[in-house]
Order: sequence, then structure tokens, then C-alpha cells
Amino acid sequence: MSRMLRASAIMAAGTMVSRLTGFVRTAMLAAAIGTLALGDAYNAAYQIPYILLDLLLQGILSAVVVPVIVRAQKRDPDGGQAFEQRLMTLGVVVLSAVAVIGVLLARPIMELYTASNWSEHKVAVATTLAQYLLPQIAFFGVGSLAGAILNTRDRFAAPMWAPVLNNIVVMGVLAAYYAVGTSDIEKVTERDLTLLGLGTTAGIVAQALVLIVALHRAGFRFRPRFGVRNTGLGEAARAAVWTFAFVGINQIALLITTKLSTGAGARAPGAGNSAWAYAFQLFQLPYGIIAVSVITAMLPRMSRLVADGDLATAREEFSSGVRLVSSVIVPAGLLLMVLGPAVTTLIFSWGHMTTTDAIYIGHVLQVFGVALMPFSVFQLLLRVFYSFGDTRTPAIMAGVNVVVNASLSLVAYFTLPDRYVVIGLAFAYLITYVVLCGVAWVLASRKIGGLGGREIVAGLGRMYAAAIPAAALALAILWLAREITPITAASSAVVLVVGGGAGLLLYMLAAHRLRVPEVRSIIGLVASRVGR
Repeated sequence: MSRMLRASAIMAAGTMVSRLTGFVRTAMLAAAIGTLALGDAYNAAYQIPYILLDLLLQGILSAVVVPVIVRAQKRDPDGGQAFEQRLMTLGVVVLSAVAVIGVLLARPIMELYTASNWSEHKVAVATTLAQYLLPQIAFFGVGSLAGAILNTRDRFAAPMWAPVLNNIVVMGVLAAYYAVGTSDIEKVTERDLTLLGLGTTAGIVAQALVLIVALHRAGFRFRPRFGVRNTGLGEAARAAVWTFAFVGINQIALLITTKLSTGAGARAPGAGNSAWAYAFQLFQLPYGIIAVSVITAMLPRMSRLVADGDLATAREEFSSGVRLVSSVIVPAGLLLMVLGPAVTTLIFSWGHMTTTDAIYIGHVLQVFGVALMPFSVFQLLLRVFYSFGDTRTPAIMAGVNVVVNASLSLVAYFTLPDRYVVIGLAFAYLITYVVLCGVAWVLASRKIGGLGGREIVAGLGRMYAAAIPAAALALAILWLAREITPITAASSAVVLVVGGGAGLLLYMLAAHRLRVPEVRSIIGLVASRVGR
């Protein structure tokens, strides 16, 4: 676990700075454009490049590219260099073509993902923004390929730090927009949309350039290679078919959620797609800092162990990864459940946002806090299948995702008051990942011959025993603060510092007394770094 912890710590440091600057970026975005019509239009357009990128690349990176590159490095006389060059050539050509097609089809794409009760002007604004944002597909995709190749060489720092530059660039753009732009969709100009759209894309361009430079420094030399016969790309293509199915099926659930949340926002301003998007971004913070770092470090090693037939060590790698992730995710999820409105009030009650809208986002975030644990464990479980090159099983589980999530989301949309629809969608997300986590655990255990369930459950029991009193302490401080003063940005800051800080301190002390080794290892690593 020490190797995973050191690699994860390097990535977690970069991810933490990235997510914290992302916090500031998200707060500035909300302050600049709000969560009403323009905010919903921007967030709907903003997610389109990422949806298409998911369909083409992001799932394939973790499911196919990393394991296949690892095998090529072991198999090929040149250490996989020619394979990597062919892969990058294919990525540049395909992603550039998709970006161009996306820009040309921006209008029908936006009509597909937005509610039918949007006005013509609102759809037109979202379409214009999408045309400026869709070129991100090429730059983000190539950067992600570069990051995947870096990961197979155990170079984890650059992929985790590059988004910081992206955030800094976009923060500068948003500061300029706040000074000269508007949050009123009826008054927004072509100049405003150009600044918002191209400025956001400029951040992705800067991020991609950093990763390309890092890959060059790692020894990779790009040479266009177009031949595909007997190169190993056929193996990747066969695996990618199921990955396309996995991501594509998941997008059906996202499509339904987006259409329902945009429809709810049109009927209940401030309680629509923007509230969902901002709460989801905050929900991803603890997952991105620790879980993504562990997953990124774990997958190449598990792929090598499975390729060597060492399933016992692969099981230990997975068990260590789950316990390490859980040692942070368990308290983070409970504290988000308690302090969600305080977090969002501090971040979002500025500029064109109201405290009421910020608190609403916090209620959505509270539900996501409960979903944090099953969501994170499910992502770790997927890596068991991917290390075997099995992309078929995740695709089947994606079908379960769509059936459960879509069914519950539709029930929420048609039965709840408009103001509570997005909160209901978050509950649907929570229940879906509880179900998925259970199904994936059974199937992965059969795949690898056991997952060390008893050890993991025992560890989780100690973590929750330490985290529940910590969350209760934070809740008591929140209640006391609300008895003294109304919720404001200032009072929320005090609650987060005092309540959140006291809760985390109590968790670490209790975990130390309960002998949770993962927490003790993290504390020891931090102490040694500080000592240096």
C-alpha cells in the first residue's frame, strides 16, 4: 500500500490544487451568469463536449488504452513506442473530425439535450455557446491520450497539475466577463457569448499543451503512423466496442437527467440544470482528490499483475485501494451531507446569485454526499474488469444504470413539486449507485477470485465508527450557528472552519485510536513531508 500511497499523494496534491482552483472558477462562473436562463444555457452547452468526449475517448482510456499500452510495452521489441505513435495519430485524426462535425451539428445536439419548454432565444444562445465549446473535444482528447501514456510510464504529476492552468485561464476570462457582460439572457450579446465560449476553450488548449510538453519530456516522440495491421490496435478496437456501448448507454441516463433538470429549471428558476451541475462538481471534489488518484495509480499495476497471472497480489492491490479511498471518502461524504448548504452558501452567494439559490444547491449536494461512497467504490470495481481487458461486463451494468436511474428520475419529475425535482434526481442517482455497487461487487469477486470482503467491511466499520461522531459534532456546531445568526457567506465560513475542522480533527483522532491503518499512514506521510 505504501507505493500506492506515495503515487496517490503526488496526484492528490495536484488534484487538490486543481479542485480548489476549480472551486473558485465555479464560484466566479455562478457569480457572473447565475443559475437562471443564461446559467442553464451555458451549463447545458458546456457538458456537450464532455458527453461526446466520453462517448469517444474517456471511457476507452481507462477501460482499454492503459491496459493495452501496458501489454504493448511488455510485448513489443520497441517497448510499445510504435503502438503509442499509431494510437496518438488515430486520436488526433478522429477527434479533430468529431470536433468539426460537432460544431456543424451544434443546433440539433442542443435540441436533443434541452427541454422542449425552452424558448427559441434560449436554445439559440446555448447553440452559439456550444459552437465555441465543441472544439475542446480535439484538445481535451489529445491531452487525455497524452496523460494516459504518461500514466503507463508512472508519470502522474502532469496530468493532475495541468487542469490548474486551465482553471487559471478561465478564471481570468470570467473576471473579464463579470466586468463587461450580463447574466440576463435577453440582454446577452454576441461579444459576451464569444468571450464566454472561446475563453472556456482557451483553458482546455492550455491544459493540452502542458500535457504534450510533459509527454515529450518523458521521452515520447510523435511520428505520424497510419498502418494498423498487426499492431495490436485490433485488440483495442474489439475491447472498445463494448466500452462505446458502456459509455453510450450511460449517456442515455445523462440525457434523461439533463432534459428533466432543464425542464424543471424552466418552471422553477434557480432549481434546474445549473443547480444540478454545480452540486455535481462539488460532489466530485473529494472523489477527484483521492479516488481518482488511487484509481490512476492502481490500474496500470493491476493490469501488469493480471497479465503476469498474479491474481493474489492483484486482489491485495484492489483491497488496499478500496480501504485507502474509503478512509477519506467516508468522512467527506458524511460532512457533505451535514454541511452542504454551508459549503454552497460560502461559494455561490455572490454576484448575480442569491442566498436562497445557493442553499438550494447545498440541498442537492447533501444527497450527493450520501452517494459519494457507493459511487467511488463502483468506480474502483470497474477497474477490476478493465485490468482483465473485460469491457463487456461494465457495458451490461450500464444497462442497469439506465433502467434504475431513468425510472426513478421520471418518477421524481412527475410526482415532486417543480422546486424539488432536481433534489429527487439526486436521490435517483444515489439509489442507482447503491444498486450498481452491489451488482459489480458480486461480478468482480467472481472474476478475480474474491475481493477481501471481510477485511474491507471490518475497515469500513472502524471508519464509520470514527466518522459518525465527527459528523454529529459538525451538525451540532451548524445548529448552534443557525440559532445565533441567519445563514450568510460569513456565518457559513465560520461553520465550515469550526464545524468542518473540528469534525475532521475528531475523525482523525478517533480513527487513530481505532487503529485504522490507512488514516495513520496518511497522517504519517503528511507528517514526514512537513518534517522535511
